[in-house]
Amino acid sequence: MEGVAASRHFEESLNSAALPAGRARTAAQLSNLSALTAAGYMSWRARSLSLLTGTAFPLSREAALFRALCCPQAGEQWLDVGTSGGWYAGVLAAEGARVLACDLSPAMLKVAGRREHHPNIDYALLNAEDTGLPAESFDGVSIGATLNETARPAAMLRESARLLRPGGQLWLMYLARNGGPGQALLSALGGLNFPDPAELTARLPGLERRDLLRTREVVFERWVKASSNSGAADSERK
Repeated sequence: MEGVAASRHFEESLNSAALPAGRARTAAQLSNLSALTAAGYMSWRARSLSLLTGTAFPLSREAALFRALCCPQAGEQWLDVGTSGGWYAGVLAAEGARVLACDLSPAMLKVAGRREHHPNIDYALLNAEDTGLPAESFDGVSIGATLNETARPAAMLRESARLLRPGGQLWLMYLARNGGPGQALLSALGGLNFPDPAELTARLPGLERRDLLRTREVVFERWVKASSNSGAADSERK
């Protein structure tokens, strides 16, 4: 991938350097290290949005929404943060985009590599809160529910913004805060965080929210990094 050092042979880079010493993982992140969790993840992912929204929301509907709003183009370079089973990476690659799919879990990366074995996808073990990748390397960054699981959501968003080229897109899918006891328990036991959409503007300076769709607690957002011609570029995508 141009401008980004990555190898499809990601097994060679599976080491503890992905997370600095002393930096604690959340309980949710630790559970993702399990091969059993990784093996069953996509089965849950395929049903999760229907269960969480109380309406039919299969992966095909999510993919259609993503394509309609982001309009990924052949030749674009995307970073898929917390790729898990590689689903967003697969959607992007099918549109001709080049994708660096990263995760903290070697087990997840191995599952993703088997599921989405596409020449346009490279896999890497990276800490998305601090990737070490060159600034302005990507035309787009996608973050799924990983935003709920990270220990430092503000750092993950800041790093994603740094990696975007001017005019680039940030796609978010996450569960928003509802103030209920269930989320409080998940935060206490699992280390999960639930962002408030109103807080994200302060966490993403230099980016403009272009789309926000919410069904119950499930939120989809598209942001665009400012540039002198970002409005024109965004119009051309659509």
